[in-house]
Parts: sequence; C-alpha cells; structure tokens
Amino acid sequence: MGAGHTHAHGTATGRHRRRLVAVLAITVSVVGVQVVGGLLSGSLALLADAGHMLTDATGIAIALTAVSLAGRPATKARTYGLQRAEILAALANALLLGGLAVWVIAEAVGRWQDPPEVATGVMLAAAAAGAAANGVSLLLLRGGQRESLNLRGAYLEVLGDLVGSVAVIVAGVVIATTGYTRADVIASVLIGLFILPRAWTLLRQVVDVLLEATPEGIDLDDVRTHIGAVPGVVDVHDLHAWTITSGVPALSAHVVVDDDCLDGGRSGEVLDALADCLGEHFDTDHCTFQLEPVGHARHERARHD
Repeated sequence: MGAGHTHAHGTATGRHRRRLVAVLAITVSVVGVQVVGGLLSGSLALLADAGHMLTDATGIAIALTAVSLAGRPATKARTYGLQRAEILAALANALLLGGLAVWVIAEAVGRWQDPPEVATGVMLAAAAAGAAANGVSLLLLRGGQRESLNLRGAYLEVLGDLVGSVAVIVAGVVIATTGYTRADVIASVLIGLFILPRAWTLLRQVVDVLLEATPEGIDLDDVRTHIGAVPGVVDVHDLHAWTITSGVPALSAHVVVDDDCLDGGRSGEVLDALADCLGEHFDTDHCTFQLEPVGHARHERARHD
C-alpha cells in the first residue's frame, strides 16, 4: 500500500520573481556603464567587474526563464513538470561564473609586464556606480537567498560584484595617488580569485541536487527515528530523500506496520501521522510511503537502508 501526500506548490525562486526582475534591470544598466568606463579608462579590473556583472545578468535571465518553465504543469512524460529547469539554470550560471574568473586571471597575468595607463577619474566613477547598484541588489536578494539555489547564486554573484567594485575603487585610488598602474592588474586577479570559490560552491550544490543527495538539514537517522515513533510502525527501510528543485525536498520509504494496523483498517491513520510528522519536523511535504506487513521485506529482491 502506498500513498503520496501534499506536494509543495511553486518554487522558491518563483516566490521572489519580482526581486529578480528588479536586480536584472539594475545589473544590465550598470554593465553598460562599466563597459563604457572600462574601455574609456583602460582598466582591466573595471572590465572584469563588468564581465562579472554581465554573467550575473545572464544567469538571472536564465533563472527567470527557468521559473516560467518550472511553473508548467506535470505531464505523463514529465511527472515533476519542468521544475528541474531551475537547477540546470544554476548549473549554467556556475559554469559561466567559473569561466569568467579563469579569463580574468589569465588576462591579468598577461598584462603584468606591461600594464597600460588608466584614466582613474572615469574608472572611479564607474566603479562607484557599480558599488551602489550592487548594494541595492543585495538588499533585494537577501530575503530569498536561503530558499533557492538560483537566488543564492545571484546573491553570491552580486556580493562578488560588490567586492569587485570596491577592489576597483581601491585600485583607482592607488593609481591616482601613486601612479602604480599594476594596482589595476592586482585588483583584476583578486576579483578572479574571489569569484572562483563561489562558483565552485554553487556548482557543488547543483551537483548534489542532480545526484539526488540527501538535502541539507535532513538527517536520515532522525527521520527513521521519527517514523519508528509513529504508533503501529515496526520498521522502515528503502528510505530515500532528495531535492526536486530548490525548496522542494522529497522523501520515500517502505514502512513496516504491525498486523493489528492492517487488520483494523488503520492504514490511513498511519499515513496521515507519517505525513504530519515529517512535514512538521523536517519541512518535507512531498512524501511517498509504502506500507508493508511484517515479513514482507524478505520477498523484495533488494533492500536498501
């Protein structure tokens, strides 16, 4: 006997769609300012920051497209609909972010021996505009970045942009006051090194979802203990937990119940108690349980703890 209980409605990213749209508009505007400023000033650090922000804008656009796809209803061919599109968008974002960091560092190394002259006035003005815009974007994304990989990715990227803008400002001040043009190259390398670990973290989280690793915050030993505490439950096996998309964890289990439960027609009560327990303690609404009589497990070809 099996049952699927309440499913999560919508996705975490979808709940913050308007904020993503606002951040996208801000980011695209600043990219234009920084590209023009970088070309006019000759600053690699400013162009690196602009490239990073362009990657942010691309990632946010992908995320918004994924939200629309994820909202489509399930079909016979895709029983979860297209909710995983959000995870694929986060994957593309992580790869773009990492590729940009490698390019910036390589370009900076090439400029070390012969750093070009930099127009610090234009450089500082464009960097200051970027820093202000990034600060606004961080405030918009702060509330939702714990709920969605896409929002978390966007938040981390904007945070990297803010650090990058600050690095450009510092480099501009150093060049203006000392004439040390390699400060622009150093700032570029620092921006690249700041981006790389964040891209890796996001990529690792995406891979965990795609490999259906146990979601963060869910301890299967604790889940097994809670299931075993439900009246009528004797044992649990084939216990699995995974993430469909950000904010939508799922769980399935084979639950062994005593004969009195089955003979007395209390299966529905046990299923309701299981769903209520996991929903309350583990915030997992998408649960599927197979109720089995004692001794049924030995008839299964494979058993997984």
